[in-house]
Amino acid sequence: MSQFEGYDLGCLRGGWPVFAHLDFTLDAGDALLLVGPNGSGKSSLLRLLAGYIPPAVGELRWQGVPVAKDPDLHRARTRYLGHQDAIKAPLTPREDLAFWTKLHAQPHRLVEEALKAFALEALADRPGRLLSAGQRRRLALARLTVSPGPLWLLDEPTVGLDTASQKALVAAIARHRAAGGNLVMATHQALPGVTDRAQRLDLAHYRPRAPDAEALLA
Repeated sequence: MSQFEGYDLGCLRGGWPVFAHLDFTLDAGDALLLVGPNGSGKSSLLRLLAGYIPPAVGELRWQGVPVAKDPDLHRARTRYLGHQDAIKAPLTPREDLAFWTKLHAQPHRLVEEALKAFALEALADRPGRLLSAGQRRRLALARLTVSPGPLWLLDEPTVGLDTASQKALVAAIARHRAAGGNLVMATHQALPGVTDRAQRLDLAHYRPRAPDAEALLA
């Protein structure tokens, strides 16, 4: 049985169709790379997979069970990183990571490991409001490693990252997949060991046949 599947998915944005008749299948440890021109629906698909927007048509299944049967359970297994890093301005990186570690009942040692992995040790006690964009992105990625979930959904995660931070991300993804987790990611950046070892889904191939919502049902 596959771990995560989508069947005949269609999406509307502002009442207009974005993509239609989209299918995918991921077994444990698989990754899916979303490609396509701007506006083809990569971010919309990630939000749909996270449960933030419902599919206009079609169905998502986790281990054969429709996601719609228990949306809360699906959100609990999902870790979504979009264009906003969602960093709490008053919290330091150490406090931020400690909060997520405690929330997900993970050992506190993961906090220091994550700070080290993403080169945040020197910034560990600096308020989030004083972090640069790249530092905030590193903290958001570090958060993934202290609050494990089997489904990672990443939208352009390399934005603002230097080479060392990209390598840290590749290592984190490798550990996640080795543990049986799934990754769905949109990125324009080649990540050796990730983008070359993933299925590719080109959303340009799923444009609706007609410029209206009826195309989703055609």
